[in-house]
Amino acid sequence: MKKKAKIISSAVACAAAIGLGAYVFALNSRDGEVPTFSEITPVQTKQAETEAPLEFPVYDDYVDSNAGLTERAKMLLRMNKDIIGWITIPETEVDYPVVLDPGEIWEDTPGYDGEHHWANWYYLDHDLDGSYKREGTLFMDWRDVFGSSEDEQSENLVIYGHNMANNTMFGSLRRYRQDYGYYEGNEFITLSSNYRDYDYVIFGYRIASGNWYTDFVYWDMEELDSEEDFNYYYSNIMNYSMINPGIDVKYGDKLLTLSTCYSDEDNSRFIIVARRLRPGEVAGDMSTIERTEEYKQAHAEEPTDTEEAPAE
Repeated sequence: MKKKAKIISSAVACAAAIGLGAYVFALNSRDGEVPTFSEITPVQTKQAETEAPLEFPVYDDYVDSNAGLTERAKMLLRMNKDIIGWITIPETEVDYPVVLDPGEIWEDTPGYDGEHHWANWYYLDHDLDGSYKREGTLFMDWRDVFGSSEDEQSENLVIYGHNMANNTMFGSLRRYRQDYGYYEGNEFITLSSNYRDYDYVIFGYRIASGNWYTDFVYWDMEELDSEEDFNYYYSNIMNYSMINPGIDVKYGDKLLTLSTCYSDEDNSRFIIVARRLRPGEVAGDMSTIERTEEYKQAHAEEPTDTEEAPAE
């Protein structure tokens, strides 16, 4: 899609905390009623230190049109108008709602905390209900588009989350880089919009700089409109990727980038990149995933000689 005006900003700040309880959501609808926030938030094993929760409004006019919204989206949007979807990665702790960062927030902006926040900053330490939460909320870059029209969706969706020591948020993603064998059997991501579910297959992950002066400003590359831009992004992932499973990725594919911190010392990030499944591909079944020609040739089955030797 057409590029929006961009700003060069540093990637999301790092945080790690020990002793915070797991934070997993479950929706329990009662005859179409909208549950309160407390009803979708379980009791934590150890309560994080928080400020008093804000009085968060209920939005009855949360979108221009609610046609096509999933029931989950209808419920969540009435608690937080920034909800953009839900992300799940099987066999990890990642099973959370995702908000779209609202961009720069001014002191008089209703529904927030009355303070000024730069773009991609508010949800670093705020919960869905507007209260302080050390581990924050998973949030999509404020410039991304992830609505009902697939033609208008960003070519590369970027989602930020803290690398929490207790594996909440994106903390459990460290297993991919710590155990190279972990990828096998954990290749897929489900990212749901407010309208439908999408499945993605991970094709690479790497360590990248989070400094604004890096030569690969991955967080500023959501709209990969040209083939040149797309190939530049792809090559910068694969040239440094810790894995190369031979997933076929071409200009026109929709990408998903997950970003979390790696090291405070050099302000580095661990990023996982996946592409949306194509027609005919099935989540959970790698045999249906299109591979590169190089991969096919390298893994071609050796011909089997079943003929018997001629009798002398």
